[in-house]
Amino acid sequence: MPDLILDDDRATGAWVAPLLSTLLTLPACLAAYVFGGLSVMACDSCAGPEADRFESSFGLAFPVLLGGLGLTLFLLAAGWALPWERRNSARRVGLALAAPTMVPCVYLVFAALVDWP
Repeated sequence: MPDLILDDDRATGAWVAPLLSTLLTLPACLAAYVFGGLSVMACDSCAGPEADRFESSFGLAFPVLLGGLGLTLFLLAAGWALPWERRNSARRVGLALAAPTMVPCVYLVFAALVDWP
């Protein structure tokens, strides 16, 4: 008779890292999006070449911010989507750590790309 013992490889508590990452990443993404969107008002009183430089740099930097935040949300979703097995625990924790740490990095890239007045 064959051995009918099932190898239970499910990781207990595999939901903890993605949950904590979600609780950190979503508000941080929202804050970065709001501050990035409101930063266009930094040059309301600008005129001439200074306004042109700011607007052209902001026109490049804001899509970079949105793309980076989209990539951050993709990392967050990938952390949730990994199979809940022990062999994926390290990958899940890595993705859970990468998502919230990427938000300030993306915002710093955005701030560096903008030619502030």
